[in-house]
Amino acid sequence: MTDKTPKNIRPLNRFITTHDEAGKAIFSSTLPETMPVQKIGDGADFSLAYTTSEFPAQLSDETDVTNYQSYLSSPPGIVVSGGTVCRIVDMQPGATSPMHRTVSLDYGVVLEGEVELVLDSGEVRLLKRGDVAVQRGTNHAWRNVTPDVLVDGVGVPQWARMMYVLQPSSEILVEGKPLKEVVDGIGVRSST
Repeated sequence: MTDKTPKNIRPLNRFITTHDEAGKAIFSSTLPETMPVQKIGDGADFSLAYTTSEFPAQLSDETDVTNYQSYLSSPPGIVVSGGTVCRIVDMQPGATSPMHRTVSLDYGVVLEGEVELVLDSGEVRLLKRGDVAVQRGTNHAWRNVTPDVLVDGVGVPQWARMMYVLQPSSEILVEGKPLKEVVDGIGVRSST
């Protein structure tokens, strides 16, 4: 399954902007800039970069920042009904997520490494740094296939990093039958 390779990608920061009393753009000091990491099973770490609880987002009076702050102490489900989720996922070398489906439209971007998108039909696509997957409510898994890097003649396994932006979708129907969310085993609650 996975190994215990030390994490060889850097910690991430998230910079939230806001306004001062005069309406000038400033950086918010409400939250630390370093993103907290939630360790989950199957060789992955999740970082909740940002989330909103409604769409369009309510930016006045720091409403969205306050809501996000509450999600940091009590993480949301995989998708937030009526809102958006921006999540960073770090995958250990060789890790494969469980097969899962969300009732959402997701954009997955490879930030570091190489990751395979595996569909329940058996189809697979290799995503390299900068590649984007548009995930439309299909049953899928992710597999870190990043090649080892030679260090002093020795192959060192590499972590992979992806960014996902998830937004809820309406019910997904195939031949008139609804497809339901399947998130068992991925270490995150069902959608909220």
